[in-house]
Amino acid sequence: MISGRCECGSVTYEAGGNVSDFSHCHCSQCRRLHGAPYVSFAGVDEDKFKWTSGEEHVKIYASSQKNDRYFCDICGSHMQVRSHLEPGVIYLTLGTTDGDPDLPAGYHQFADSKAPWVEILDGLPTYPGPIDD
Repeated sequence: MISGRCECGSVTYEAGGNVSDFSHCHCSQCRRLHGAPYVSFAGVDEDKFKWTSGEEHVKIYASSQKNDRYFCDICGSHMQVRSHLEPGVIYLTLGTTDGDPDLPAGYHQFADSKAPWVEILDGLPTYPGPIDD
């Protein structure tokens, strides 16, 4: 079980099952939305996810025709991404999770968009665009 929350604690969630995907996204949109060089995501089954408090504070930003991003309307924490291309999967932002979730092998995606001052040195697979490139 994975649990998590936004920064102010108004929104909490739980996700059962296993993490199916673990990625570090370097796209310019993720970098701007998080104010960070990249964001880490954990893919979980949508049917095993639930908001446990504060769902009324969850707002959706359609960041592209492909993706909707869910965030807390109080503190602005970006909680997850849902891709229209991958129904049934939710990508939790790992920075909002509690503890140390069990993760599969990870990878970097959209490395062609990475911040020029970032070096990827961890030896994980790196893809110039999305994983299916």
